[in-house]
Amino acid sequence: MKRVGVLGAGSWGTTLAILLTKKGIKTVLWARNHKFAKQIRENRQNTLYLPGFELPAALEITSDISKAVTDKEVILFVVPSHGLREVAKQVSVALNDLSKSPNLPYALVSASKGIENRTLLTMTEIMEEVLPSRLSGRVAALSGPSFAKEVAASIPTAITVAASEHKLRKGLQDLFTTETLRIYTSFDLVGVQLGGALKNVMAIASGISDGMGFGTNTRAALITRGLAEMSRLGMRLGANPMTFAGLAGLGDLVLTCTGDLSRNRQVGLKLGEGKCIDNILRKMSMVAEGVKTTNSVYAMADKYSVEMPIINQVYRVLYQGINPKDAVNELLTRPPRRELGDILA
Repeated sequence: MKRVGVLGAGSWGTTLAILLTKKGIKTVLWARNHKFAKQIRENRQNTLYLPGFELPAALEITSDISKAVTDKEVILFVVPSHGLREVAKQVSVALNDLSKSPNLPYALVSASKGIENRTLLTMTEIMEEVLPSRLSGRVAALSGPSFAKEVAASIPTAITVAASEHKLRKGLQDLFTTETLRIYTSFDLVGVQLGGALKNVMAIASGISDGMGFGTNTRAALITRGLAEMSRLGMRLGANPMTFAGLAGLGDLVLTCTGDLSRNRQVGLKLGEGKCIDNILRKMSMVAEGVKTTNSVYAMADKYSVEMPIINQVYRVLYQGINPKDAVNELLTRPPRRELGDILA
């Protein structure tokens, strides 16, 4: 795989584009906004989302999506989850134009973390629904504990790529592996994507706790019980329960709930300090996926009759305006129960 199109010039998309280009892979980075694409192309740096990291001279930047996907062996989606469907539609149009795209991509990879609000679909499910049917079965997901800034700085990191086909998993593992980025493989597309999406909601909960001045005991309890909720929903949807003990589950959960670079934890911190969600989001330049994902997961818990008390309280804080103190009180006054038995409940 020597030709890759990276869709999305945020911090993670830019990092992955840099990583691939440095491996000698012909890479095109697509930015939706023409002026932004021109700016980072001329400056050779993404000062808005990944300041301090020079873009390799060989990395091509464009705002023309046809140029980004035509004749590519791998198309990597790294856009906000709520925008993935629209981008996938644009890709579908480009790929259906056989005069521009005679060769179909070998793999379509989602590095976006979220659940679509309206449909409750994962990112690869949206891709399967929107992209040309002849590409069915070529989708994959890349997820795990990875702050873009640290990966860009060559700090040792391990993440997971999930796909249904062994050959596809192995090819993508080889594609993304570097001296400092270790890739593990998984067949569990559902579990890997649920882990990547739900941990953002739990990070908001963890941030709320820290913002209210609670200690590490409370954070540890939230992480552990949050993992139980993630596992319950995952098992209900057919995921492998062991996925949630791995990089895409517990690994990403710990990182996002404790790391200062976590945007979702930062949202929670400000909520715990008494700030309004609308004002918090207005001042952010990057997307905190957990805010929209909370809405989706709350609906999924109801649809599939899965008990998710932490998710419920985060939803109430974000969308019903209840005081975080009241949310904490409701969690603490729930009826006592066994610890492990209810994971399967």
